[in-house]
Amino acid sequence: MNSSSKPSSSVKNVVLLGSTGSIGQSTLKVVDDLAPRIRLVGLAAGTRGEELKQQALKYKPTAICIHDASQRDELKRCLPDSVDIAYGNEGLIELSTLPEADLVLIAIVGTAGLQPALAAIRAGKDIAIASKEILVMAGRIVMEEAKRHGVNVLAVDSEHSAIFQCLEGNSIESVRNICLTASGGPFRTLPKEAFPNITLQDALKHPSWDMGPKITIDSATMFNKGLEMIEAKWLFGLKMDQVKVVVHPQSVIHSLVEFVDGSLVAQLSRPDMCLPIQYALTYPDRIESDRVQTRLSDYGNLTFEDPDLVRFPAMDLARRAGTQCGTLPAVLNAANEIAVQAFVENKIRFIRIPELVEDVMNHHKILDDTDLDQILEADAWARRKASELIS
Repeated sequence: MNSSSKPSSSVKNVVLLGSTGSIGQSTLKVVDDLAPRIRLVGLAAGTRGEELKQQALKYKPTAICIHDASQRDELKRCLPDSVDIAYGNEGLIELSTLPEADLVLIAIVGTAGLQPALAAIRAGKDIAIASKEILVMAGRIVMEEAKRHGVNVLAVDSEHSAIFQCLEGNSIESVRNICLTASGGPFRTLPKEAFPNITLQDALKHPSWDMGPKITIDSATMFNKGLEMIEAKWLFGLKMDQVKVVVHPQSVIHSLVEFVDGSLVAQLSRPDMCLPIQYALTYPDRIESDRVQTRLSDYGNLTFEDPDLVRFPAMDLARRAGTQCGTLPAVLNAANEIAVQAFVENKIRFIRIPELVEDVMNHHKILDDTDLDQILEADAWARRKASELIS
């Protein structure tokens, strides 16, 4: 993670891509808390045009983007002429490069945030990433571009935000390992023989966090943690074997850093995405907020256990992809997206998700010295191959 610690100004201008999703809605709560320190200058949504319209009327951004072009005319009719209304992928890039923007927070699910992230970096904007796919697919490219342009890449995931906070004031050379915590998801204690009977409704019941359906299912398979492992490797400049995972069902400790002298430093709080979002929005400052209050006595015991890689093979698949690198992480990610969607559509069973991803990975011929076009082609190939194996 680059951290150039630019001087903070009295008002930070923020573009929010994915304003109607779970992370987007939490971000709006934080913006309300911090007004007028944070000003939204751009908002982007996929298909929820009415919700985007209400947000635009409330926050008065200079530009908005709706991915569904058919809703653009209705938005133009309802909003002031002063609001520039863009659409599609080109619109996301337009918002990401707004001259007045200081920070672009990317909360778009899937791979659609990659090109806007690179555009923002090349325009000299700090970025905050809630979309794991950006660094999983193209971590080397993104971090090299950020270093070249002298901008910060800030984490919105609670785990990576925790690691960043624990590392403040310490060199990466002083780190032995980092340890990402995992709740274990809804099936932490479910016997392996019961996995064939898991339903979609079962998989959508996360014990700690309120999230969108894709990330909730990824938490149930623990692919979410696997993607976070690869993300952490690039974000902090680590080797894959320095990235560990421990299951912590209470989700109070959000992650830990083990230093070379044996010291462990952790970041704790009640599970609430508003806290890491606020830290990303206000970095390098901390601003007073009463939204997240943590009483450790409310939790009693904090417990830890090793992840069960037999019941949850996703983490081994992610470690393999993150170790071999090249195009394999993009293939892992794309195959998982197709598998999750197939599970949602009742085309495959829950236990088939990691099996399908492994099948696609085994069919892939890895390209090592990759550019962005090769990564995007590998992503497209993996989607085609996964769909072929499903059908």
